[in-house]
Amino acid sequence: MVSIKEVAKLAGVSIATVSRTINNKDRVNEETRARVRDAIAKTGYSPNTLAQNFRRGRTNFIMVVLPTIGDPFFSGVVKGIQAIAQQKGYSVLFSETQMSSISSDEFANLLVSRQADGMILLATMPPFGMEIISQKSERLLPIVVGCEAVHPQMRHLPSVHIDNVAAAREATAYLIAHGHERIGFIAGEKASLLTKDREAGYRAAMKQAKLTVQEGWVVEGRLTIEGAVKATRGLLNHSTPPTAIFCANDEMAIGALHEIRAAGLKVPDDISVIGFDDIRYSQAVDPPLTTIRQPAEEIGEKTMYRICRAIEDGVMLTAEPELVPHELVVRRSVARRA
Repeated sequence: MVSIKEVAKLAGVSIATVSRTINNKDRVNEETRARVRDAIAKTGYSPNTLAQNFRRGRTNFIMVVLPTIGDPFFSGVVKGIQAIAQQKGYSVLFSETQMSSISSDEFANLLVSRQADGMILLATMPPFGMEIISQKSERLLPIVVGCEAVHPQMRHLPSVHIDNVAAAREATAYLIAHGHERIGFIAGEKASLLTKDREAGYRAAMKQAKLTVQEGWVVEGRLTIEGAVKATRGLLNHSTPPTAIFCANDEMAIGALHEIRAAGLKVPDDISVIGFDDIRYSQAVDPPLTTIRQPAEEIGEKTMYRICRAIEDGVMLTAEPELVPHELVVRRSVARRA
């Protein structure tokens, strides 16, 4: 194997200069850099990346923790993360929060011992417990939340997400503009900050329109199709059933469509439905869903860029969130109320 010493000799420079050139350091002028690159090409020298990373205290691994790999919204975020990771030369390790193959102690060790260079949390409760990421220790690796923080103890972490309050307000206002006054809201987990923000936006729009949110119009659907089926059944059986339902994600909106059809009603003729996220299935259901679009890939890309800056440039991560724009996508699940 060709050694770095041989490359340095051929280029007429020191070993340190070859190393700086390989690692793209700014202290090497263009003429010297060209000689080193020419010597590398002639000798066929290939640096030992693993050894380089070891010396620099780097692994070139990023850990991504997400609720489930099969979630259609998070698959878009992951696509954005992987695109930037590939550009930057990082490998991505994935972990589902439901998995049992790795313990809390192992996750804690991963964080503190820096077996990864950074961690991205995708709107989820990490399986290693909140106590670990709440520590203000320089030994902990950089952590960024991709999408809005779910747990209150994650508020101090940097994040990339849309303005969920504003997006939910816009969705509700769209229903109100179409003549709906009785609007139900299917939320996710009660303890989730994400759910609270979307509910806050819904209530703000109702209040601005001077509309009352009746008891029983806000129900929990656990962000699943099954949960939404049960929640929709409750709304339809309410003494004053809503004429429109706003769901905190598209999976629940799909569940609502199913239950409304099972009750012998039509969407949007009898009841309107609006979702959130714009997952790939939202335009394939019948009728296609009106929904709030989150730029999933952009969120993934920006999240990965923030991690890379922290790792490569030593930039301190601040808790200031980076907001990306949302969009109301109008399809055929909402009709004007006569």
